[in-house]
Amino acid sequence: MQDRRSRIEQVVVTTQQMRQIEGRIFAAGMPVAALMEKVAGLIAKRINQLLSAPLKKGGFNLPLGTENWGGSLRIGILVGPGHNGGDALVVARELHFQGYKVVIYSPFSRLKELTQQHAQYAKSLGIPFSEEISLLQDCDLIIDGLFGFGLEIAIADPIASAINQINSLSKPIISIDLPSGLHTDTGEVLGTAIRATHTLCLGLWKLGLLQDQALDYVGKAELIDFDIPLADIEAVLGNPPPIQRITKTSAFAHLPLPRPPVTHKYKQGHLLLICGSRRYAGGALLTGLGARASGVGMLSIAVPEYLKLILAAQLPEALIIGCPETESGAIADIPTEIELSKYSAIACGPGITIDAKPIVEKVLESDRPLVLDADALNILANFYRHFLQRGNRHANTVLTPHAGEFKRLFPDLTDPTKDRVDAVREASQLSGAIVLLKGARTVISNPSGSVSIIPESTPALARGGSGDVLTGLMGGLLAQASSLQLPVERMVSTAAWWHAQAGILAAQERTELGVDAFTLTQYLMQAVQDF
Repeated sequence: MQDRRSRIEQVVVTTQQMRQIEGRIFAAGMPVAALMEKVAGLIAKRINQLLSAPLKKGGFNLPLGTENWGGSLRIGILVGPGHNGGDALVVARELHFQGYKVVIYSPFSRLKELTQQHAQYAKSLGIPFSEEISLLQDCDLIIDGLFGFGLEIAIADPIASAINQINSLSKPIISIDLPSGLHTDTGEVLGTAIRATHTLCLGLWKLGLLQDQALDYVGKAELIDFDIPLADIEAVLGNPPPIQRITKTSAFAHLPLPRPPVTHKYKQGHLLLICGSRRYAGGALLTGLGARASGVGMLSIAVPEYLKLILAAQLPEALIIGCPETESGAIADIPTEIELSKYSAIACGPGITIDAKPIVEKVLESDRPLVLDADALNILANFYRHFLQRGNRHANTVLTPHAGEFKRLFPDLTDPTKDRVDAVREASQLSGAIVLLKGARTVISNPSGSVSIIPESTPALARGGSGDVLTGLMGGLLAQASSLQLPVERMVSTAAWWHAQAGILAAQERTELGVDAFTLTQYLMQAVQDF
């Protein structure tokens, strides 16, 4: 059984859900003031740890000499009118007691009662207050407590101008719960928003922090766990929760790598890859290398006849099947020796070009678990839209579009650049497929409506061929899942997490610019070596 921290790290909430959970806590007798003290104390403790850490371990690039404090570090606190501002004021008080030079920027004339009480006490301690941004110019660090979760309207002047000025100071900024100005659920910037260096999310992960459009503002995010009872979380969200972060613990829980002492290759899944063309020969190789890393028992790769010897030289363990070619060098047909029903899973699409339309039709009509990527998605969108209606395919189907492909597949649904989670959930429920939307924060939904989010990645993966590697890796895991009767939808999330971790590891060792798709394949096994 997972420990409490592991379970908490996986939970993602919307504004409404967080309010319901907090409501249960307060209804049970927890005083708001007591919870604020506890939360702010944890925030102050974490800030102290970050201030003491070297830059390479997540600390701040502060002026020379501040590492020994001596009262020299100056911290600016941004205080809003609500309880987020109250948290910030308690943090200000605690840092003041610890010897830091604290100044408070408080541009609001009216504060909530509890926040006002903390402001009054902070003033009695002699902590400087001001409504002028100039107070922050000499600060070494800024702590953002202007707005917490639940903001829904655009920030207007003069606060909007103040936030823009604060961002222009280029100071390290720690945001409490989420950067002020972000929509809690969509991550949309409401007029303007604080560009944080770090975000200390309180209690449970807020959905907006995991949306692509928020990432330029969030910085390094981490969770401050203040011991919300699991019973309250489950009462509101159910178990499992409808939206989850995929973590190392949850990903490893579904990796089918361990094998019984007595087994054989056909018990470990047989994957058929259909990929490549004369124009995109590399796509077939990268997809095959991704599948190899999955540990699938048997790997067959259908490619145009032209590519057969090339792939056999690079993937000697695979069964390479040469297929008739079109005039353009795409796969024209699947040879009769390929009986689709004998495979545990099929992955189709990388490099096949639009000319492989008949091939996509055949795999769509098969009864095998199927991964569709790249040109297979474009063919599906252009010619076989009826398969995007729930129930038209009776086996597990996985669609892996990026945002542009998603819009072509589902033009009438929520724009994935505005709300990735709602878009993917709608697409999955409409099509009956597991839909994986690629991006800086990859989002996966299955037809039941449950959503998984890959919480970290690297821009190093924004290179041609990275998606081909994912298709092969995922296909191999699905083939094993099918043979071993493991949950297919969890394998999709695990594949995406594994792929992201390999990219992160490769970028750390080589730099982001040094991670081409072939290099990525070399880090797949290293990314899970401690499994």
